[in-house]
Amino acid sequence: MSNKKTRREALRQKHAATPFPWPLMLVAGGVLLIVGIVAFAVWQATSSSTPKVPVEVTGAPKLKLDKEQVDLGTVRLGQTVEVTFNVANTGDKQLRFTEPPYVELVEGC
Repeated sequence: MSNKKTRREALRQKHAATPFPWPLMLVAGGVLLIVGIVAFAVWQATSSSTPKVPVEVTGAPKLKLDKEQVDLGTVRLGQTVEVTFNVANTGDKQLRFTEPPYVELVEGC
């Protein structure tokens, strides 16, 4: 029986002598806090219900382009040109395309 007591006492002393890793726990807590703050900020940014462009039409969607015409000047055969359009829905309803958008290329003038 005394052998069991000494084993128990040795284990208790061993566990009592092992320090708790406070610095590691503080670093892990700090990392979790930073991850939580970043996740909250991303969630707030994506769940924002405010539109990115001012609403011009109520009760319907409205497609608005930043350019309606682009003059590329003289383009030689085989030369590649690129044009970027910014498209926005300035209505307060969801904009859906039921068929592919139509783009007309006018040559000459």
